[in-house]
Amino acid sequence: MRKKVPTFKGKSMKPGGGGQFAKMTSDLEAKGYSKTSAKAIAASAGRKKFGKAKFQAMATAGRKRAARKRS
Repeated sequence: MRKKVPTFKGKSMKPGGGGQFAKMTSDLEAKGYSKTSAKAIAASAGRKKFGKAKFQAMATAGRKRAARKRS
């Protein structure tokens, strides 16, 4: 039997799935940070964890996925 992948608001918690970023921004907003500040802090942490190139590649892939979903 397959193990179900944990999600956060429909996003996968695996690296590149967007769930880790969404959870962190949500948690920061709950602490009182603005949406813009929360995204900036989460992006900074992501770059520190994965490196600039890998993080940027994941962000680009996410934007492409979102664009295909909207079309």
